Amino acid sequence: MSAGEEPRRRKGRLLAMMPVAVFALIGAGFYWGLFNGDDTLASPLIGKAVPEFDLPPIEGLPNGLSTADLKGQVSLVNVWASWCVPCRVEMPLLNELAAQGEVPIFGINFKDRPEEALGFLDELGDPYTRIGADRNGRVSIDWGVYGLPETFVIDAEGQIAYKHIGPFNRRSLEEDILPIVRHLQEGAGS
Repeated sequence: MSAGEEPRRRKGRLLAMMPVAVFALIGAGFYWGLFNGDDTLASPLIGKAVPEFDLPPIEGLPNGLSTADLKGQVSLVNVWASWCVPCRVEMPLLNELAAQGEVPIFGINFKDRPEEALGFLDELGDPYTRIGADRNGRVSIDWGVYGLPETFVIDAEGQIAYKHIGPFNRRSLEEDILPIVRHLQEGAGS
C-alpha cells in the first residue's frame, strides 16, 4: 500500500458516512418535533385586539358571537368542531371550568354542519356562554387558527393575551391558562 492510498481510503470512508450522518440528524429532528410536547407557538396576535367579526349562532341555538361580546370581561374563546377528536378530549375540562364559573367560555364552531355541532354538544355538554358558527372558516383564519382545538385568553379590553394550541389538559389549564386569566381579572378589577 502506498503512502497516498491511506488518506484516500479515509476520505472515502468519511464520504461514505456522510449520508448516514445527515440521515441521523434529520431523523433526530423529526423525532424531537413529534415528541417534544411543547404546544407554545408565538402568535402574532398576542397583545392585539381580536379580529372584527360577527358570527351567527349555530342553527338551533339562540346566540351567535361577535367582537363586541369579548369586551368588558376576561374570557376564553375555544375554537372547536364536532369532527375534531382532540376537541372531545378537552371537553370534560371545559365543562368543569364552566361549572366553576371562574371565566366565561365562548365558542367558535369551525366548518361544522349544525346538526353535527348540536349532537356534539348534546353528547358531551355545552360549556359555552355563546357560540358563533364559522361555517366557511374565514373568522378562524383571521384569528390565526391552523389546527383544532385552539383556546385564546381574551382580556377585558378585547385583546388576545394568550393562545393555547391543541387540547389542553389539567396541567396546562392550571399552570398556563388559569394563571393568565386570574392575573388579567385582578388587573381588570383594580
